[in-house]
Amino acid sequence: MHSYSYKDIWKVSAPIMLGLLAQNIVQLTATIFLGQVGEVEQSASGLAGIYYIAFFTLCFGFSIGGQIMISRRNGEQNYNKIGSIVIQGIIFLEVLALLLFTGSSLMSKYILPGFMDSPEVYAAVDSYLSWRIFGFFFASINVMFRAFYVGIARTPVLTMNAIVMAVVNFAGDYILIFGNFGFPKLGIAGAGMAAVISEIASVLFFVIYTLRTVDLKKYGFMKMKFRFSIVKSILSISSFTMIQYLISMSTWFLFFMAIEQHSARALAITNIVRNFYMLFFIPMNALATTANTLVGNTMGAGQIKDVIPLVKRICKLSLGVIAIVMLITGIGAEFWISLIASHEDISLIPESVTPLLVVVFALPICSISTVVFNSISGTGNTRAALYLEIITLILYVLYMYWIVIYKEASVAVSWSVEYVYWGCLLFFSFLYLRYGKWQLKKI
Repeated sequence: MHSYSYKDIWKVSAPIMLGLLAQNIVQLTATIFLGQVGEVEQSASGLAGIYYIAFFTLCFGFSIGGQIMISRRNGEQNYNKIGSIVIQGIIFLEVLALLLFTGSSLMSKYILPGFMDSPEVYAAVDSYLSWRIFGFFFASINVMFRAFYVGIARTPVLTMNAIVMAVVNFAGDYILIFGNFGFPKLGIAGAGMAAVISEIASVLFFVIYTLRTVDLKKYGFMKMKFRFSIVKSILSISSFTMIQYLISMSTWFLFFMAIEQHSARALAITNIVRNFYMLFFIPMNALATTANTLVGNTMGAGQIKDVIPLVKRICKLSLGVIAIVMLITGIGAEFWISLIASHEDISLIPESVTPLLVVVFALPICSISTVVFNSISGTGNTRAALYLEIITLILYVLYMYWIVIYKEASVAVSWSVEYVYWGCLLFFSFLYLRYGKWQLKKI
């Protein structure tokens, strides 16, 4: 096996990028449509979206463990062990989805109201979540299919799948939010319903595509018997990733709750910036996922000396892509914001420019940090990755408390939390790759 070139890296990451873009269009579509309903609904959908993701990251974290194992088996050419990782993973995640469904619905009814300042925003959040949480059952299946295709470095299918999701979601939002084609006008609840329908469409696509194009015998999909030993071995890697994602997303949710305490307007501006942030993260996340799987494949093939040069190449690509993104955003900041901002209040547009630029200038640090950090997970050293994340998040929360809650800083200054988070994560990840014993990891 040769060392991965820039072209190889791009071949794996470009479809992931397009897949992530279409998935983000799901959230973006709801944001733009709900902007026509009202500022409260638009802000609430952003807050509810992060609440849902904070729970769902447990499923996603588990699938990353599965993906690391799949990429290692793929590198070793032990293809017949891959299918059972996917099947057992789906069975385990459906049980987890049931727990998340129950836990998140109880929390949103009894605990969430106590943390929120505005009864109107809470009512809208609850209305959205009452439908959105059904998505856990379908999204769990989707992430295991994603882990399979990323792990075997066959990523173009992710683009096709995401296009199906985006089209179904757009149609669902258009029909259910506004009550078109004789359907009832459901507002923000319609957005939650449309998101779930798009996830069902995604599952159907993956199942049909896999049955038609994948050699089920080669990848060992015929072994349908449930074996907890396989789940246990996935959990030995993914339990750390699951905790890491949960803590990470929960602290981000805390940031939004802290901003909501300032005012509904501050939350509306933050929500606009968040939508851009999610878009900026598409190329960075795609290259970070690529780093994760190619490091796993490289180590599986026994090419340990090629890992660091590979990580450097992916970092350079990530930085190059982000430089273009920064240029495009910086030149037309007001124009881009006007496409997302609520139609109710045009004065939100100029007020959102400075906070957006604060985030834009943090992107070079993010782009390198996320690749280096995901490379550590790719080696299978997810326990070390969790420890690095916890140290970083302690510093992040302390700074956030000081700047957002204690100082009650402006929205723009509040977003400086990103420099603290990504700067610390890059520093600790670099130290680990330089001095840690990651080369010896067996999975």
